[in-house]
Amino acid sequence: MAETLIGLVSQYSPSGQEQGAAEWLVGRMKTLGYNKAFIDGSGNATGMMGAGPRQVVLLGHIDTVPGEIPLRVEDGILYGRGAVDAKGPLACFTDAVAKVGAVEGWQFVVIGAVEEERDSSGTRFIVDQYKPDFTIIGEPNRWDRVALGYKGSALAEITLRREQAHSASGGQTACEAVIEIWLSIQAFAASFNAKKQRAFDKVLPTLRAMRSGKNEFKQWARLQVGARLPLDLSPEQWYARLDTIATNAKVTQVGYAIPAWACEKKSRLVRTFLSGIRSQGGVPFFVYKTGTADLNIVAPVWQCPALVYGPGDSALDHTPAEQLSLQEYQKAVNVLAMSLQQLTQQA
Repeated sequence: MAETLIGLVSQYSPSGQEQGAAEWLVGRMKTLGYNKAFIDGSGNATGMMGAGPRQVVLLGHIDTVPGEIPLRVEDGILYGRGAVDAKGPLACFTDAVAKVGAVEGWQFVVIGAVEEERDSSGTRFIVDQYKPDFTIIGEPNRWDRVALGYKGSALAEITLRREQAHSASGGQTACEAVIEIWLSIQAFAASFNAKKQRAFDKVLPTLRAMRSGKNEFKQWARLQVGARLPLDLSPEQWYARLDTIATNAKVTQVGYAIPAWACEKKSRLVRTFLSGIRSQGGVPFFVYKTGTADLNIVAPVWQCPALVYGPGDSALDHTPAEQLSLQEYQKAVNVLAMSLQQLTQQA
């Protein structure tokens, strides 16, 4: 069972360089008996098992952050870039669907999306092409845990300009003014978070960068501010708040803003995973993450029961120490296979 995992991790595929890994995975899917396996128009590796009218989409991502880690297996542990984030979950999807095989009336679609570590272009490409009955997103949360929520995210640049003045004039500089803006953002976050216990429910702003400059007549300063957003603070509300705080500056949205999302806890999909985890001797529990995932993009559109699952310790994401126990991987494959069997029998 480790062949898919080891083979996929051996294909170094940082964002923008996924083609080799996608071709390898498509070939592996064909070997495993998928009815269809292909690379779509965005570069995503896609495999389909079965041809029924009801559909389960298992969406992982095939890209990684940069930084190649020499592949090796020692004492039952696989080391390599992507072993955790998120080729471990994607390989798990691939093997579990192959283990279940075709189920009458159903189609399993496994997608290894590109560019998740950048702007999720692969997921944005497919979001309008499928309308599944159930969705499983591949991210590492350990084999015995199910993730039900991911925070939203928003990035902004705040630029302030001032007339040039002599340094001895006592006037406030552009740099001093944007620092005040940042302190006001922090004060808003502290007030918003005051009675909230979970990090998932808090707004978490970060100062990403600061630049400044001047010419003969003007001086300017710019902040790049990121934020992880809770369910009750949408990106639109966040940008409106920044406009209110930075009254004398220009606030510009950078890239895609993504709202937070939480999955239904009492769905049939969740129940099958709890049963699957118990079948492997685990005690299941739920997590709500402070990061953002492709769940946030597809769930609002597909509006079907969803969750996030995958082997691996997310604390190792993006680190030089990415590693995955082959025993944990096997348990995750078994959990997912049993969950898919129960789901398609009961629904």
